[in-house]
Amino acid sequence: MANTAVLREVTLTLPMVADMEIAASKTATAMAEFMGLSLDKVDEVRMAVVEACINSFEHSEAADSRVYMTFAVTGGAKPEKLEITVRDHGRGFEPSSVVEPKIEEKLKAERKRGWGLKIIRGLMDEVKIESDAKGTTIIMVKYR
Repeated sequence: MANTAVLREVTLTLPMVADMEIAASKTATAMAEFMGLSLDKVDEVRMAVVEACINSFEHSEAADSRVYMTFAVTGGAKPEKLEITVRDHGRGFEPSSVVEPKIEEKLKAERKRGWGLKIIRGLMDEVKIESDAKGTTIIMVKYR
């Protein structure tokens, strides 16, 4: 079994205000580049982080108006995995109740949003969502 260690870790606490997802995306980019991910994979990580932040900002209704993030690169002799945790202390939701959007309906709808979780799942290698009345945690993983 290979020895896996945390090679680099960054934590952020973001206020839920406009454009703070940009700070998170810059951190995600730096961590993905540290791993040596391809430009396409760096963009995938960055976009998933932006979507996760925006979802939290728009839907959590967190009393403290904060998003807590951890970016951890793990591996042995070289970086192997980037794990990003996005957590809020909001109202939570039932992940299995989220209906996957249908493109033909969204194109006709006034509100075009609602793609966040589908986008995140499509961009990352693993996605785990834990949510209850005390908040939501999304754990996203990208492998090298």
